[in-house]
Amino acid sequence: MLQPTDSPNGPIWTPNARFQHQSRLKHFIDHLFVKHGLYLRHYDDLWNWSVTNLDDFWEAVAAYFEVQFHTPYQNVIERPRHGMIGTRWFTGATVNYAEHIFRNANSQYPALLFASEKNRLRGLSWSELSYQVGALAQFLRNQGVGIGDRVVALLPNVPEAVVGFLATQSLGAVWSSCSPDFGTASVLDRFRQIEPKVLLMTDGYTYNGKPISKTSDLGTLRQGLLTVQQIIWVPFLNPGSPTPGGVIAWDEVQQTPFTELTFTPVPFNHPMWVLFSSGTTGKPKAITHSVGGCLIEHLKVLALHQDVRPGERYFWYSTTGWMMWNFSVASLLVGATLVLYEGSPAYPDMNRLWQLIEQAQITHFGGGAAYFMACMRAGLTPVKIAGLRSLRTIGATGSPLPPEGFRWVYESVRADVWLISFSGGTDICSGFVGGNPLAPVVAGEIQCRLLGCKVEAYDEEGEPVREVLGEMMILEPMPSMPIYFWNDPSNDRYRSSYFENDPDTWRHGDWIKITDRGSVIIYGRSDATLNRDGVRIGTAEIYSAVESLPDIADSLVVGIELPDGNYRMPLFVVLREGYTLTDELITRIRQTLKTQYSPRHVPDSIYQITEVPYTISGKKMETPVKKILMGQQADRVASPDTMRNPGALAAFEHI
Repeated sequence: MLQPTDSPNGPIWTPNARFQHQSRLKHFIDHLFVKHGLYLRHYDDLWNWSVTNLDDFWEAVAAYFEVQFHTPYQNVIERPRHGMIGTRWFTGATVNYAEHIFRNANSQYPALLFASEKNRLRGLSWSELSYQVGALAQFLRNQGVGIGDRVVALLPNVPEAVVGFLATQSLGAVWSSCSPDFGTASVLDRFRQIEPKVLLMTDGYTYNGKPISKTSDLGTLRQGLLTVQQIIWVPFLNPGSPTPGGVIAWDEVQQTPFTELTFTPVPFNHPMWVLFSSGTTGKPKAITHSVGGCLIEHLKVLALHQDVRPGERYFWYSTTGWMMWNFSVASLLVGATLVLYEGSPAYPDMNRLWQLIEQAQITHFGGGAAYFMACMRAGLTPVKIAGLRSLRTIGATGSPLPPEGFRWVYESVRADVWLISFSGGTDICSGFVGGNPLAPVVAGEIQCRLLGCKVEAYDEEGEPVREVLGEMMILEPMPSMPIYFWNDPSNDRYRSSYFENDPDTWRHGDWIKITDRGSVIIYGRSDATLNRDGVRIGTAEIYSAVESLPDIADSLVVGIELPDGNYRMPLFVVLREGYTLTDELITRIRQTLKTQYSPRHVPDSIYQITEVPYTISGKKMETPVKKILMGQQADRVASPDTMRNPGALAAFEHI
């Protein structure tokens, strides 16, 4: 058994000796001792070695996971004369991402499990997956799709999306996907940039029990994507309905004859997929990652930092438009069964995904921090709903999980589960900080900086600091950093996104604190961070305190620098049903913030709103609200197609 710890100031969970000894991270440390003579006493030693000996570390990772190079590499890392942009990894080597997934094929475990609001749980064997990928790959090949061509998808989180990705990768082509809840204009803003040859498109999806058709969007997408030569129709909403004219049905594609599933090796630094930024202003950034960079990064994180093992079942609640979908598919690299769910996590009620754990025997269960906080506020006790006996880890990302969220997991889900708070982003399709199976879990803290990620907190003088708030900086390149932004030949957008101040230092845009124990606390985005009297305050602290009150359902806070040099900090609250914003509640909010944090945390004014604006991936839209309050119009600061609740910004124009 793992060891829960009840001390409010100490670890909330500690891995016992057996858990540590059996972890893949411990096995990797032992491997380094045997193969390289490295004596690493603890994780800090390993991390220090990994970020000061990049060549040796990544070469050791490639060897440990037996990465299949079709042609040998000449150099592990080649740096440009100036800055990180242009760094190349394992030069000369050729690899194939899908090939590394299919080397785990077996008859003992299913490759995929899938359920939705309208479908009961069903499995897809490795042989079935191989056949479907092989048929689609041959069809794409017949359409002229080859190395470097783009295949895009507007699909829900269904097995066909995974098949599409793997077939694309098998050919050395480039993948990109959008969730069908994106508006058509938003889809065009993304896909037009990369000029795809083939589009996989669904007829619709369901959410909260409501069917939502996408059939009417077909004509607009066909006219807007002039480079698309073929559209593959995936009828998820109405499987028996007639196929529209001018497209080919998925079932027909699956009848394409082929000899065997083959894999085309491509250069290690070849583009793999294009992920898009949230696009709150301007065109979304087309962030392009490399095949080999993502391959080696995903092997490292999923095996060493999340301890995913062959035959285990991996689930992360996501849509196909969020990088966590891509990351979860990578669980197939380490031999796991990937569990997919399509639909609302709260339909027919908030118990749905917790029941799925029991039904699918999920080992690793992940979701956005906002989801776990919603479960907590709803008073859920999942351990009473389902046994959850299979569950080994819970992952949380998307926003900082506050201490009370940690405590809820250990009190209401399982006392012996390993809670992995994970933070990174679309920028690297992975994490900078996350789990460590050798370390305790402390409420509100992320266990460690990940191997190979030289993360530091910098103060305003540009010096690394400990135990105080600082700007998150990455000081060394990583293999899964973007190779470029699509259609950004001079790297202007790439540079302005991360390297505006220093070409050798990646500024990620988060406020963090690195503790003396090596753990990390994230306080929110630095461009939305509050700064009163020179003291920086993370928005997560405000939310943690305010949303602990029984009257408050949700909240949002921003800081506004006024032209006269003054600073204004309004707080917006969504109240639970039956409550109103009385003087007594306002006093209680102020007192709670003052007591739990400081007088600087107390807002200047408090407003009641009906809903907090969120991006589709579940992030509070603090910066767009700040811009509106400084005089900009709501339709100029955010695209409705990138929002979960597009009308929510309009209310701030009247404040």
